[in-house]
Amino acid sequence: MSEAQERTDHGPAAREVDQPTPVDGALERAIAVQVRRYRQAIGLTVGDMATRAGISKAMLSKIENAQTSCSLTTLARLAAALDVPVTALFRGADTQREAVFTPSGAGARIIQRGSRVGHDYTLLGALRGPHKRMEAHLVTLTEQSEVFPLFQHPGTELLFMLEGEMVYGHCDAAYRMRPGDALQMDGEGVHGPQELVELPIRFLSVVAYGDIES
Repeated sequence: MSEAQERTDHGPAAREVDQPTPVDGALERAIAVQVRRYRQAIGLTVGDMATRAGISKAMLSKIENAQTSCSLTTLARLAAALDVPVTALFRGADTQREAVFTPSGAGARIIQRGSRVGHDYTLLGALRGPHKRMEAHLVTLTEQSEVFPLFQHPGTELLFMLEGEMVYGHCDAAYRMRPGDALQMDGEGVHGPQELVELPIRFLSVVAYGDIES
């Protein structure tokens, strides 16, 4: 299990789920997570849910802990009791969920326009797949420059200021950004720093490319 999977002390409590008892079947684990999640979302106890689905409380407990395989009839009863399609209970069973952890200082340095004049781009990680692609960079600007690099790319980009102050342009607009400020923008619009007000400047850049055309 990765370090990211082991962490349970972050994120809204509403999105947290208990880990089911380990078993061999990925399908059983997926059903366990989804049944518990939907049950808790509508505020039912295990007993109430068992009564509504017409199964025993002990059986429901085993299902939610991935300790048994459900028959099609039981799955249909659970779905009806939760008012969701049966397929919703299989969500997550057929896909590996990827995570990328980059320790501090371990990101790959990216050489591009501006790198030689104190513009440093560190790749923090990327997720790639048939329906998603995302990249995150830590950008550090330490020197003034007469010519700033401009960028244009598919997808959506989020900038989050960590240190310093700068004026960042997107198309015809300009935004003065200080620590804590965030800017979301269409990557197809030409964008880039216009003025470095207070050095050093550090900001997080996350680009989500969305679906990748085959």
